[in-house]
Amino acid sequence: MNSRTKDDYGHRGLKNLRRLFCLMVLIPVIAAGCAMVGPDYKQVAPESPENWEARMEKGLAATRPESDTLSQWWDVFGDPVLSELEQKAVEGNLEIRTALSRLRQARIRRGVSRSDLYPGMDGSGQVQRQRGSEAMPTSYAGEETDYYKAGFDASWELDLFGGIRRSVQAAQAEVEASRADLQDVLTSLMAEVAVTYIEVRTYQQRLDVTRTNIEIQKKTYALNNSRHESGLVDELAVQQALRNLESSRAVISRLESGLTAAKNRLAVLLGQAPGALDEKLSPKRSVPAVPEHVAVGIPADAMRRRPDIRQAERQVAAQTARIGAATAELYPKFRLFGTIGLEALDSGSDFWDAGSRFWNVGPGVSWNIFHGRALRLNIDLQTEKQKQALIAYESAVLNARQEIEDTLTAYAREQMRQTSLEKAVEAARRTEFLARDRYKAGLADFYNVLDAQRSLLELEDERILSKGQVASDLARLYKALGGGWHYYNNFVKQAKPRPDAEKSE
Repeated sequence: MNSRTKDDYGHRGLKNLRRLFCLMVLIPVIAAGCAMVGPDYKQVAPESPENWEARMEKGLAATRPESDTLSQWWDVFGDPVLSELEQKAVEGNLEIRTALSRLRQARIRRGVSRSDLYPGMDGSGQVQRQRGSEAMPTSYAGEETDYYKAGFDASWELDLFGGIRRSVQAAQAEVEASRADLQDVLTSLMAEVAVTYIEVRTYQQRLDVTRTNIEIQKKTYALNNSRHESGLVDELAVQQALRNLESSRAVISRLESGLTAAKNRLAVLLGQAPGALDEKLSPKRSVPAVPEHVAVGIPADAMRRRPDIRQAERQVAAQTARIGAATAELYPKFRLFGTIGLEALDSGSDFWDAGSRFWNVGPGVSWNIFHGRALRLNIDLQTEKQKQALIAYESAVLNARQEIEDTLTAYAREQMRQTSLEKAVEAARRTEFLARDRYKAGLADFYNVLDAQRSLLELEDERILSKGQVASDLARLYKALGGGWHYYNNFVKQAKPRPDAEKSE
């Protein structure tokens, strides 16, 4: 090749490269201006009434709660042990770790989807020894030769109809749905820890009350024994007193079993082995008291806060974008291809010489023309899935409203029941004292004592159960209102797959 030919070759190559550069600049501009096929998502919002169906009574108020109170509602109980357990729960709970992993996976999938928007490049190399056939009229007939090749292949799909961008939209919506899922797991965990802790304290108080009543029944049994030995009462009174005593003792085993199970559940919620919290919970504390006033806000605010509703709404958005991605398969796909490399029969200086270079570049197109209606059926499938996602969203809204209304009613009504039980316990204590006093004086039958002591134990047990139920109902109410996200932002940061993962958010 003479120098003129080489110059012409170089000029033509430079000219072609300039054309390629202009093409690579112009096509993304054109592609950016192309509308994406498929439906655009129109955000759905939960329908909610102006006011709650439940009556605002027993401290409930339809005023907007303070953000700090709602985000860290367990502090309203004023129990430092509970606050400490909530902190440990978010650090060790396994469901939280699973939700974090799901969020990381969603972010990684989003990154994979975005990568399709950019050119791809592959490198390849080849070394082979070959022998030409003697039967073929070639210059290498019967000779053994070496062959060396190295190069880079590049390709770029031009997203003219938005199929890739729709896939990115779906992946982004999935990330946001995973965030809502994480918050849902977190708020549920906060409530579950509080309810289980309240159950532990309720069992402890029930045991204390039962043991106190057993001591009273022991004295009654001893009194009857003494009076029987003196011939003042028959054996029937002794056996009745013994039956009452042993019945109360039998309750102890059942309560202790329930207490152990509650402690173990609480330990597992914290990501610890059963029995790990026995020492921590051994100092007895009363059932946490509820505040006098609880602000619950209005239905619209509660619906917006609910993470399960946000998650369902984001699933609708993701599925809407998938309809667009499926629709884009009906249209042609345009790609740019390019290859550059070295090729020679010698690995020495010839391989690295300028004459060993080769390259090719050009556009390409592919079009799914006939696939037995599979492409249109896939669009129908994705559309039906979107309808299903909308139904799931509507169901989430209805279930949320029911949960809030139920917990509002349960919280208020249980407080009323607790008030009545408090009065009943006071009356039962007075009744038991009078019955025992009159029996000692020989003015009343022993049956009155037995009945009074049995009623006192039952009512005191019911009163403590009611107190624990009120506290548990309040925890469930805050959970139903979408509260308990105090640690959420920290968890979202922990879910980053790499330091720059959130730059686009």
